Amino acid sequence: MAKIRGESKLSFWEASGIIVGHGVGAGILAVPALAARNSLREILLILCFCYLFNLLLHLIIAELSYNNDGAQFISCFDRELFSGKFKQIFTWLAFGLLGLSVLMNVSSFLTGAANVFHEWLGLNSTLGMLLFYVLGAGVVFFGMKIVGIFEKYAVAAMVLVMTVLFVVTISRGGEELPAAFGGGKNALALLSVISFSLSAVMSTPQVVKGLEGDARRIRLSIATGLAVNAALILLVTITTLLGVGAQNVTERGALVDLAGRLGGWVSIVGYVFSLLALATSFWANTLNLRDIVHEQTKWNQNRSWLAASLPCLLLALLSSISFVKFTLFASAIQVVTGLGIILAYYLSRKRVGESPLVGRFGTLPFQIFVLLCTLLATAGSFMG
Repeated sequence: MAKIRGESKLSFWEASGIIVGHGVGAGILAVPALAARNSLREILLILCFCYLFNLLLHLIIAELSYNNDGAQFISCFDRELFSGKFKQIFTWLAFGLLGLSVLMNVSSFLTGAANVFHEWLGLNSTLGMLLFYVLGAGVVFFGMKIVGIFEKYAVAAMVLVMTVLFVVTISRGGEELPAAFGGGKNALALLSVISFSLSAVMSTPQVVKGLEGDARRIRLSIATGLAVNAALILLVTITTLLGVGAQNVTERGALVDLAGRLGGWVSIVGYVFSLLALATSFWANTLNLRDIVHEQTKWNQNRSWLAASLPCLLLALLSSISFVKFTLFASAIQVVTGLGIILAYYLSRKRVGESPLVGRFGTLPFQIFVLLCTLLATAGSFMG
């Protein structure tokens, strides 16, 4: 077993919490609107399929990081993918693109949180962003261990919130679940949004470092984190469909629809859930960007933290770009990153000559399968 030294050691549930926290975000609240256009059978099949291919993708990323001492993507690309006289140019270009992608993601969380604070407490956009930044970036300032602890308890709180809503919905008598097949386009769109909601690729190296290269615990932590995320997606979806009815689900978000049907108190629960979902994603993404900056520039942790978090706040404050546009731009860059990951893993696996995390499921046919699934999910995001 390789001994990888990170800044601190994570427990199993802290590592799993980082995986869940990165994946759970605004996307999970959009799943019911697309699920309502598919039958329950398709919902379950697509969720299982997305879980399996995302599990394989995340294990491939974990092994790529494992083979490079727990490094983030840019360092992995630098060691495995880029060579020749243009190596430094490609490395810094990848750093710029990936850093911009994460920056856009974090800015979208600040914008989304400001919207929640405005709807709930009437705060203006600037004050809402500043409040969320202080609460969110303040956690990341204290490092990976504190992030893992906060992620663990935030995930537990989200599970509790959705369990309460599910019990209340069932007690009031549920609507019928959709039974008719909605067609290939609706199924592909649902596959896309579920895949997006499960993705925690940028946080996978944190698990490798936090668990100090323990291959068995890394595999189990990733599998558990994705399973909890999938369970949350299913819980939000079924609760919304039972509480509102497939015919009445809108694109305003699952908890907005539930609040309209179950009563005003659900909106408060919805605000809490939304802020927790945004906070967990904010913590994970900012921690990732901090490490990317640290690895590339060799700055100390505090300086890297400031360079990773402050530009996100400035972009959110000064830009007029909406939450959705921030997210779409970030997603487009990450598709290109995904292609680089598969190629870098292919070269890394060939160089190392063994596969302690993925085994035969990381061979070339499975790499091609994951790549095709990623492209399929991306195509689904453009469905009308």
